[in-house]
Amino acid sequence: MLSFAYLRMCVSRCLRCVGVALVALATVCTVANILLLLPELKVHFLLEGHVTREASWATGLWSSGLLVRPQPSTVIFVMLVSCDLLALYSCACLLSSAFCCLVSITGLVQGPLCLYNTTSGSAWGYLLPLRYYRDAGYLYNRSLWSGVCLEPKGVVQWNVVLFSILGGASGLQALLCAANCALCMCAFCIRVQCGVSIMCVCIF
Repeated sequence: MLSFAYLRMCVSRCLRCVGVALVALATVCTVANILLLLPELKVHFLLEGHVTREASWATGLWSSGLLVRPQPSTVIFVMLVSCDLLALYSCACLLSSAFCCLVSITGLVQGPLCLYNTTSGSAWGYLLPLRYYRDAGYLYNRSLWSGVCLEPKGVVQWNVVLFSILGGASGLQALLCAANCALCMCAFCIRVQCGVSIMCVCIF
């Protein structure tokens, strides 16, 4: 039979590994959302309000970024906390990461905000999902990715790649947060049933 000391060590190490992975994914989400706000790496689209709505919500910055990323100025600060508090924190991160993933999927389906030609001249709007809805959407027809949007240049590929990265990273965050909650419950059960304390290591 495994000793309780070994179980405590395994749970603590797993919690720490999950924490480090969440920090890395939070960095990915932050960078992806910043790039989504800067089509062509130019700030004037953001200042003029010509950025895709789901990108302007900046869920990759606050939802899957700042909330999951360490709060102090140090990059990684390891501290010992109560498993109960860690479980609550993980649940909050789970909800925020899932929300970011949902917004990213919506951004993919909706398509980018871009300048396109109309019968009365050029206009800004969401052309792709409206025009090609009957063709199963622009995501399944890569020939539509070029020549439809006049500005920003290459915005369709830009949004597809970055929203895919943001959605995948935040979805993985949600899974890791769920695993973190399960580990905290294991730690709580060991503490209650065995009358021993367990050290929960969290990345803040």
